[in-house]
Amino acid sequence: MAIRLETIKNYNTGTLKAPLNKVTVAGLVIALGIIYGDIGTSPLYVFNAIITNRTITEELIIGSLSCIIWTITLQTTIKYVLLVLRADNRGEGGTFALYALVRRQRKWLVIPAMIGGSALLADGIITPPISITSAVEGLKKIPTFHNIEEYVVYIVLVILGLFFFLQQFGTASIGRFFGPIMFIWFSMLAVLGIVHLSDDWTIFRAFSPTYAFHFLRSYPNALWLLGAVFLCTTGAEALYSDLGHCGRGNIRGSWSFVKICLILNYLGQGASLLSHHTGLTITDSVRESLGINAFYDLMPEWFIIIGVIIATTAAIIASQAMISGSFTLISEAMRLNLWPKLKIRYPSEARGQLFIPSLNLLMFMGCVGVVLYFRTSQRMEAAYGLAIIVTMLMTTILFSNFLVARRVKPIYIWIFLSVYSVVEILFLFALLQKFTHGGYITLMIGGLMFLVMYAWYRARKIKNRYVEFVRLEHYIPKIQELSNDRSIVKYATHLVYLTSADNPKEIEHKIIYSILNKKPKRADIYWLVHVDTLDDPYTMEYKVDHIIPNDIIRVDFRLGFRVEPRINLMFRKVVEDLVTNREVNITSRYESLERSNIVGDFSFVVMEKYLSQDNDLPFLERVVMKFHFWLKEISLSEERGFGLDPSNVTVEKFPLIVAPVTNLKLKRIED
Repeated sequence: MAIRLETIKNYNTGTLKAPLNKVTVAGLVIALGIIYGDIGTSPLYVFNAIITNRTITEELIIGSLSCIIWTITLQTTIKYVLLVLRADNRGEGGTFALYALVRRQRKWLVIPAMIGGSALLADGIITPPISITSAVEGLKKIPTFHNIEEYVVYIVLVILGLFFFLQQFGTASIGRFFGPIMFIWFSMLAVLGIVHLSDDWTIFRAFSPTYAFHFLRSYPNALWLLGAVFLCTTGAEALYSDLGHCGRGNIRGSWSFVKICLILNYLGQGASLLSHHTGLTITDSVRESLGINAFYDLMPEWFIIIGVIIATTAAIIASQAMISGSFTLISEAMRLNLWPKLKIRYPSEARGQLFIPSLNLLMFMGCVGVVLYFRTSQRMEAAYGLAIIVTMLMTTILFSNFLVARRVKPIYIWIFLSVYSVVEILFLFALLQKFTHGGYITLMIGGLMFLVMYAWYRARKIKNRYVEFVRLEHYIPKIQELSNDRSIVKYATHLVYLTSADNPKEIEHKIIYSILNKKPKRADIYWLVHVDTLDDPYTMEYKVDHIIPNDIIRVDFRLGFRVEPRINLMFRKVVEDLVTNREVNITSRYESLERSNIVGDFSFVVMEKYLSQDNDLPFLERVVMKFHFWLKEISLSEERGFGLDPSNVTVEKFPLIVAPVTNLKLKRIED
C-alpha cells in the first residue's frame, strides 16, 4: 500500500506547493509582478516595428491598431485566459505540465511538447535583450545625452551581466517588490495613453474589427506587418506557464486591468503618430534625426529619465520571469527524461525558487550574443516573435488533445483547432517573412534546444531495446545463499540498487549479473529502489514490498514531475519509518558492532552504461547515441542526478550493446 512521504524540513524548497487558487489583493499584485512582464513591455517596441520604413497614414495606424486589439483579444484573452488556463495539472501550467496530462493518449505528442519547450527556451534568450534594449534606448530622447546610442549596447551588457550574476542568490528578497513596480508601470502606460487620446479622437475606430480585415486585405505588404503586430501578444504563453505561481483566479482578475492599460497606451501611441507624423515616412535616418520613438514620444521631456528607469526596471522584471520560467521548464524536462540531468540549486526557501548554473551561463552567453549581433531593438524584432508563435501552435495541438481527453464535444474541439490553427499559421507565415532579417537566429537557438531534447528522448528509446528483465523469484535462492556464504568477504551490510523495472517481480539482468557474477557482492540486506515519475506535479509517495523480510526489500517512490528526486534523503526517511514500525533491523551484523547496536553501513551501486564498439547500428541511430553519450559526459552524473551521497556510491560501468555485430567474418588459418 502506498504511503504518503512526509515533508522533510528543507527537503525541496523549490517544489512544495501552496494553494493559490483563492483570489486576493496580494495574489492579484503578485500576478502583476510575475506574469505580465513580457506582454507588459511590448508597447516599447510594437508600434516602432510597425512604422519602420512605412509612411504614417490613417489606414496604417487605425488598421494595425485594430489588429493589435483583436490579436490581444483572440490570442491572450480568449485562448489563454478563458480556455487554456482550464488545463491545469494540479494547479500547474506550461508546455510540459500540459504534456504530462495528455502523454498517455498518443506517444507522438512528445514531439510538439519538445518543439514548444525548445521554442520557449529560445524566447527566454531573446526576451531580455529586446526588452532591456528597447527601454534603454529611451535615453536617445534626452538632448543632453549626445551620441548616447554608441553606449546603449554597453549599458545593456552591464545590466545583463549584473542580472544573470544575481540569479544565483534568488529573487525571494526582491520578488515582493515586483508586483508594486509593475502596477506603477501599467498605471504609467494607461496615463500616458489617456493623455494623448485627445490628439486624434478618431483612433477609437480601431475597436471595430472591420478595420483589421480591411487592413489585411488591401494594405500593401500587410502580411509583413502582421509579424510586427504579433509582438503585442508575445507574453501570452507566460499566463499559462506561471499558472502554478499565482492561480487561475488571480490571473484572470489581474488580466482585465493589464489589458485596459495596454490598449489605452496603444491608442495613445496611435493618436500621437496620427497627430504629429501623418504623411512622414519613417526611415532609419528620419527616425534618428527627429528622434522618433512611438512609446517615448508620449512622455514630456522632463519625465523621460524617470520613464526610462521605470521601463528598464519593468524590462528586467520581464526578463526575470522568462529566466525563472526557463529554469522551471528545464527542471520539468529532466524529470520527464527529455533533458540531460543538470545541477539544480535552491537559493532560498521560497516556493518556485531554483537556479540551474549551467543553464544560467548558457542563457547569459546567448543574450550577450543576441545583443552584440543585432545591437538595436529594431533589428531584434525580426528574431522576436517566431519562437512564441511556434510555442503557441504546439500548445494548440496539446490543448486540443486535452479537450479530447476531457470528452468535450467534437464540434467545439474542431472549432477551437480550426480557428487557432488558421490564425497562428497566418502569424507564423508572417513572421517567417522576416527569416532572413534575423528570424534564423530563433531557429538556430530553438533548433539546438530541440536537438538536445530529441537526442536524449530517442536514445532512451534505443537503449530500451537492450534492457533485459528477468524474474526475481528465480534468483532469490542464489542471493540468499550468497548472503549466508561466509567464505566471501562481505561487500556491505546494506546493498542498494536503483532499478528501472516497473514490475516488482522483475529485475534487470545486469543487476543480477552485478550481484552474482561480476564480483560477488555479499550483503545482509539487499534493497531495490525504483523511482516512478508521475503526471501530477507534486506527488511524494512511497510503498515498500518485503520480498524476503530482512533479506530483500523493494522501495517504490512515486514522485511528481516537479519533485527533485533526492533519493539519498528520501531513502533515509523510509528506512527510519521502517525501523520505527519494526519492519526491518538495520543493526550491523558484524558481531563486535552488533553488540553495541551500531547501525550497519549502506552502499549504493549505480550501473552506468557506455556505448560499446561491438554495435552495428544504422548511421542515424549511431549519431544519436554518440551525441547522447557526449551529453551524458558533460551533464550531471547518475549518482548526483538522483541526489546520492558520492561517498556511499560505487559506479559500475557496463557496455551498452543494442545491435550486436552478427556478420563478423573471421577466418581461421593453419600454420
